[in-house]
Amino acid sequence: VGSTTTTSTPSSSLKASLSHSTCIIISVPARSGSIPMELPQLASFLGVVLATVLFLKAVLRRRRQYNLPPGPKPWPIIGNLNLIGTLPHRSIHALSKKYGPLMQLQFGSFPVVVGSSVEMAKFFLKTHDVVFTDRPKTAAGRYTTYNYSDITWSPYGAYWRQARKMCLTELFSAKRLESYEYIRREEVLALLGDLYRGGAGAGRVVVLKDYLSTVSLNVITRMVMGKKYLEKEVRDEAGAVITTPEEFKWMIDELFLLNGVLNIGDSIPWLDWMDLQGYIKRMKKLSKMFDRFLEHVVDEHSERRGHEGESFVVKDMVDVLLQFASDPGLEVKLNREGVKAFTQVSELIMFIPCLLLQKQFSTPSIFLVCI
Repeated sequence: VGSTTTTSTPSSSLKASLSHSTCIIISVPARSGSIPMELPQLASFLGVVLATVLFLKAVLRRRRQYNLPPGPKPWPIIGNLNLIGTLPHRSIHALSKKYGPLMQLQFGSFPVVVGSSVEMAKFFLKTHDVVFTDRPKTAAGRYTTYNYSDITWSPYGAYWRQARKMCLTELFSAKRLESYEYIRREEVLALLGDLYRGGAGAGRVVVLKDYLSTVSLNVITRMVMGKKYLEKEVRDEAGAVITTPEEFKWMIDELFLLNGVLNIGDSIPWLDWMDLQGYIKRMKKLSKMFDRFLEHVVDEHSERRGHEGESFVVKDMVDVLLQFASDPGLEVKLNREGVKAFTQVSELIMFIPCLLLQKQFSTPSIFLVCI
């Protein structure tokens, strides 16, 4: 910071050297009875503001210039969001054809680097996996996964590492999935019976997509929560309806959709409160409905576990999660919110391949061959 020296006479001029200083000091000579006392203070304030601006400008000029990947020129405020359509993955794929396998986009306030080739995927997901493991904060993680309590949106750290270990060694291990083979077998046999009764036995056309959706969800809910939820209403002990089969299917579809949308508030945080697309309102509604349902599921499993005592046998993934929740040896305690979040994400993870299979099976013959 530079310095200046002034004499006691009001007519003296200010001499300040700026050649080696980014700070400017402004001095205003005082004339008795002609200038208010506030004016020197205002001048000093303006001097500080100007000095700050010049300092920041000098710092920004000296910042390291990065060799950034190619990409479209961003617009003010929105960046490149105007180039992203209703199907973001297709929009980004189209841009990658123009700018190459490694490109930079600007999503509102945040720069985004996109890799869209096998080599880039290996670079980010294998070679430098730990560097890029963390996840951004999103509305979906906040509202649909109990404030980032599952493995999908939780930030990298002790909790995420523990969650990953739980998924690999217990929830989705080969041994665990093999133990559910009887469920898949029973549901496939039930599907064949439904197809026959639905008209296939009489030579009538059957809409296979509806049957596939039902059998997929039946398998998933039995593996995760121990029973099917598409056959009748779920009621509490007082007889009040918690969810209907139609509502349950809607919740699964809505959970899948809202975890894949591009919410403007995530990219432009100061617009988040406006909820321009209405996604946050939908997330909050879904969260309340799912929480009521999952509270009932966890209560049922906890009651069975307490009733059976030492003879308790694990039957589904919720039972496994409750065992983790009671394990004092965990590095990070798994609380009730975590149990519900993992129950929810287990359905989501297992629903993805089922959804892909439904898209592939366009004829009954292909489906029967795959069985």
